[in-house]
Amino acid sequence: MEKDGKRVVILGGGVAGSVVARSLQFHARVTLVDSKEYFEIPWANLRSMVEPSFAERTLINHRDYLTNADIVTSEAVDITETEVLTADGRRIGYDYLVIATGRADSVPKTRSERLNQFNEENRKIKSARTILIIGGGPTGVELAGEIAVDFPDKKVILVHKGSRLLEFIGAKAGHKALKWLKSKNVVVKLDQRVNLNGFTDGQKIYRTSIGETIEADCHFLCMGKPLSTAWLKETVLENDLDSQGRIKVDEKLRVNGRGNIFAIGDITNIPEIKQGFLAQQQAEVVVNNLKVIIHGARECRMETYKPHSAIAIVSLGRKEAVAQLPFWTITGRIPGFIKSGDLFVGRTRRQMGLSYDIVKA
Repeated sequence: MEKDGKRVVILGGGVAGSVVARSLQFHARVTLVDSKEYFEIPWANLRSMVEPSFAERTLINHRDYLTNADIVTSEAVDITETEVLTADGRRIGYDYLVIATGRADSVPKTRSERLNQFNEENRKIKSARTILIIGGGPTGVELAGEIAVDFPDKKVILVHKGSRLLEFIGAKAGHKALKWLKSKNVVVKLDQRVNLNGFTDGQKIYRTSIGETIEADCHFLCMGKPLSTAWLKETVLENDLDSQGRIKVDEKLRVNGRGNIFAIGDITNIPEIKQGFLAQQQAEVVVNNLKVIIHGARECRMETYKPHSAIAIVSLGRKEAVAQLPFWTITGRIPGFIKSGDLFVGRTRRQMGLSYDIVKA
């Protein structure tokens, strides 16, 4: 199908924005605006820290899956009723806008730089005897599990400010994750914070909020990152944010009261756990709805997005995981078989129209 004159601009090339861009590139004049040149499978990052070669499959240059779209490597800094303004001074007109900026995260611009970053983190892990992980959410728990399984000789200490791990889901999942980590000799300290004020590279003594001293060769900060929406307060969408900085959307994933601007992913006010696979499902809904609009079909053919119940799978090393399902919570190799082996990387690559593995020339 040939492209018509409709201009669709997508802000953010993460798990949601990339799906929209790829799916619409032959239906409209698509422009993807992203601060980096590649798409990254975020739930595979921690595996790449212990096995840097894994990142060869998880970092995908935007041009590899966008063969019929424009790519602008910059950040959006303003939105008007008709244009997006970028940090490098471009003005990009749009008929339809999709905001998928996710969370604020400082990562390198190029794929090669990001690969080098994973190699550096791996060297840091390998050279350390004791590793401190700060944060007991899914990132901290999964990183502790990856290191404990791949480097069982390392001493891993996890410090979390809350009274239990994995507070974004039910208590049973947190208790099961704690039991598993302890079985791998991970030291878990709850209800404590690590003071990093004035911390300098090379320092090996850390102090917690209760005055405890921890000696470690390095640390990894695994705390939640802020939403990438603060910049919208100075745009035409300033009144479309809730008190937590989330974009208010309707059941079609349009920004409330706006027929041509959509928002998806972590940045929306949809009442559900913010997870990558749900962001992808939201992207599919937006793809369908934009196709309906672009091709002049009746609005009754637009899809409605319904919030999901609290389902989550947190990897525990390469073969095990803890899963919270609607009616039960389990740990072990059964949920691990679902996620932990390949971390959905092969499936995600196929969704992007790419081969399961890297094809060597």
